Amino acid sequence: MLKIGVLGAGHLGKIHLRLLNQSDKYELVGFYDPFQENAAKVAAEFGYRTFDSIAELIAAVDVIDIVTPTLSHFDCAKAAIQQGKHVFLEKPITNTVAEAEELIALAKQYGVQGQVGHVERFNPAFQAIKGKIEQPMFIETHRLAEFNPRGTDVPVVLDLMIHDLDVILSVVNSPVKFVSASGVSILSESPDIANARVEFENGCVANITASRISMKNMRKTRFFQKDAYISVDYLDKVCEVVKMKEAPAAPGDFDLIFQNAEGVKKQIYYDNPKVGSNNAILEELETFAEAINNQTTPVVTLEDGAAALRLAHQIIACFK
Repeated sequence: MLKIGVLGAGHLGKIHLRLLNQSDKYELVGFYDPFQENAAKVAAEFGYRTFDSIAELIAAVDVIDIVTPTLSHFDCAKAAIQQGKHVFLEKPITNTVAEAEELIALAKQYGVQGQVGHVERFNPAFQAIKGKIEQPMFIETHRLAEFNPRGTDVPVVLDLMIHDLDVILSVVNSPVKFVSASGVSILSESPDIANARVEFENGCVANITASRISMKNMRKTRFFQKDAYISVDYLDKVCEVVKMKEAPAAPGDFDLIFQNAEGVKKQIYYDNPKVGSNNAILEELETFAEAINNQTTPVVTLEDGAAALRLAHQIIACFK
């Protein structure tokens, strides 16, 4: 079991602490939170050991789980890496792309592993269909959330949209060619709703919408590729694959057949992959332990986190 410590005991930090305490991949050593009142409350309520400094916690563990505000990610991760500790960073990886690139270099220099918390990669609905996504040419995503003051210190692109940017980059094997976007600030100082169009060099186009002022929650993505349409609902954890193939010479009574203007007949059929049940946050943390122990590549690398952040900043630059 790897010894792990958590930096930050806010809303998400407490979730990480609870899950790590249950995990058989880690030994939860304790946590550090700079707000002494909150640290004392969490320690008293759940029995976790609280440390007096970041340095003291880093010295006591093999892995540091960073669940602090984004502005502090770089300093926390750098301090851990330079002590030879593996790091798990909540998304976004850092505040700036330059910081992310420096962490990547440091991790290589000190021979440690790093993973970024892009949790939708571990959503069971996405896991059920990701193997069926092959060269998508059009992608449409909607990530809508009811207003929550938490996270409004950053644009909605870094708060919500970055989840979809990471997923899209993980399935489109092509460099970004062009980005256009618009964003509107309504309740916050930074944009609360944004739409981006990302064009890739292979011709794929992604249309991405994110809002944190919606009347209802929605987290859906649709992938369109040759002879197939794939949808995934991250919120309700369901997915659907609609495929087309050459129509049989003698269709059955219940076969769904379409004929286009050129007279070509296609059969439409549905594939509903079985969606498993998991705790995505626990799975992302435990797969990181496996990557460390087996010396394999983490599911979401520091490079992946940097790529998503780079695209997010390209989008944000369009607002100015």
